[in-house]
Amino acid sequence: EFIRSSYFNKKEDTRFSSSVGKFVGFTEQGVKFAANWNNNPSYLSAMKAQKEAVCLNHIQIEYNNMLTKS
Repeated sequence: EFIRSSYFNKKEDTRFSSSVGKFVGFTEQGVKFAANWNNNPSYLSAMKAQKEAVCLNHIQIEYNNMLTKS
């Protein structure tokens, strides 16, 4: 799962989760940002692609590293 969170003053404003597939806002301002980002199809698809670009390319490397540590 890929998660990207945005914080302001140590409070989580927004979060994108690849399992949900969209942005969720947690503050008044975060809800506005999330609505704007969710209405932008190119930005939303770029965030969905981050799971493959970041997570799936590195999972085998991380898994092998964990197995070799004792």
